[in-house]
Amino acid sequence: MNWFKTSTRNDESWLLLYTLSAIFASTWCAWLCMKKSRNKIPPLPPGPLGMPLLGNLLSLDPELHSYFARLAHTYGPIFKLRLGAMTCVVINSPSSAREVLKDRDVTFANRDVPVAARIAFYGGADVVWTPHGPEWRMLRKVSILKMLGGAALDSFQSIRQNQVRKTVRYLYGRAGSPVNVGEQIFLTSLNVISNMICGGCIAAEDGEERAGLGAEFRKVVSEITGLIGRPNVSDFFPGLGQFDLQGIKKQMEGLVRRFDGIFEQMIDRRLKMEEEGAKESQGFLTFLLKLKEEGGDSKTPLTMTHLKALLMVCELLDIEFI
Repeated sequence: MNWFKTSTRNDESWLLLYTLSAIFASTWCAWLCMKKSRNKIPPLPPGPLGMPLLGNLLSLDPELHSYFARLAHTYGPIFKLRLGAMTCVVINSPSSAREVLKDRDVTFANRDVPVAARIAFYGGADVVWTPHGPEWRMLRKVSILKMLGGAALDSFQSIRQNQVRKTVRYLYGRAGSPVNVGEQIFLTSLNVISNMICGGCIAAEDGEERAGLGAEFRKVVSEITGLIGRPNVSDFFPGLGQFDLQGIKKQMEGLVRRFDGIFEQMIDRRLKMEEEGAKESQGFLTFLLKLKEEGGDSKTPLTMTHLKALLMVCELLDIEFI
């Protein structure tokens, strides 16, 4: 009996020793793997020290190009800034910029979508914010093929000429009276763009009504682009995004609803015209609707969300840079 107890006790001791050895070996291997993986990750470039939590947010100069140039003299052509919870790397030399934007552009193609842009462009479903991949290539192909190609733009020369003539005729008829020339130029460009998109003017033909509608549309465009460019706490601290501390998300959702109503009217009008057998237009919208019906690329089909996001890009980018 004593021999049995001693043997059992020895077996338990060896089992405990084996268990401790296995745990030690596993821990040692895990530590070596973590150390090896850490050694593979190059260190971040140098940069100015920041405040706890806020980082370098409060030290940013409104004239960023001058601010970055001063930092480059201290930290070199590549340096980092900590903006809230986000770490940003600034490239401040022609050779580095060429490597990032040209030689290794695919590696650096993706970007974080700001909260305001995600809402404005239907979840970032446009060619600007979509991650690099099959979906982005499909949107790029659609944009270049029908929207930005030289042949497509040349085909709308008559539309541009007609709208310019209308504007000149309106201004001539207002000779001797004050006229907001900038507003009329904006409205002319708006009519050109709306014709190119859907084959019909958004603005009215009557001069005063045109001016009022054009001013309202311009206001909405300015508010959307202003919200996209406004610094947002939710972009620097993603964990606070659900609280919408500055109200940017709520404001953008209201503005996008107004634009979405315009897009729905454009699409319904074009579909109705096609059902009634009207003469086919060569506008962007007609092309996009046809491509959507055909299914586009079988792997990455064009959806209604893509379609609206592309329309939003056309409206905002073309009109804002008038």
